[in-house]
Amino acid sequence: MRIRRQIRKLSIVLIMSVLSPLSSACECLWQGSFSEVAPTADLVVLGTVGRVKGNAIDIDVDVTLTGPNWATAPRVWLKTGDYCRPDVAEFVQGERFIFALRRLTEVPADGFNPSTPNLSYGRVGDYALSNCGGYWLEVEGLRASGNLVPGMPRYAQSPKMTPVLIGHITAYLKGWASLDSLIDATKKDPELEALKKDSRSFLRGFSPDEDNERQMR
Repeated sequence: MRIRRQIRKLSIVLIMSVLSPLSSACECLWQGSFSEVAPTADLVVLGTVGRVKGNAIDIDVDVTLTGPNWATAPRVWLKTGDYCRPDVAEFVQGERFIFALRRLTEVPADGFNPSTPNLSYGRVGDYALSNCGGYWLEVEGLRASGNLVPGMPRYAQSPKMTPVLIGHITAYLKGWASLDSLIDATKKDPELEALKKDSRSFLRGFSPDEDNERQMR
């Protein structure tokens, strides 16, 4: 399944490289990890990639973490030309992400080409996603991963880390959890935690399954 998804992404990249106008590569300064850029974003949402058209995607919002609640299906504009944004191929329909988005308040003079209406800077009122920081996290189940906290490699959108509970990330954005706790969560080894739990069960004289049953009563 993952291999098929990667092949699909590669195909979209090839198509976009043909359709996009020739231009120089983007150059931008790294703005920081998700924990650093999300608090100042115009909109932070947990949602699923819906319609994909040109260099834009529509997001089916599950939860608005910060920003206006009325943005239930924001359109997000991605890379074309030399705009410092991720490629649309990174976001396959049906996949879930947490996005930290910037609202478009104006469009540059060369931001729209009538001959390629599906490839543009975007429209006023829509949103843009930057790749100059950890502006998105990939979601699997109840956990998310990506360039989440300070100290992760710059320009690395998928650094090695332990996926963190979405609830923990939400608590950080609401001011209920500290940055230190978020950093610690990215370093925990789930297999080691399971081993510790099994060891405690053994010392109490119960099997792991029996111990789980006792805790649920």
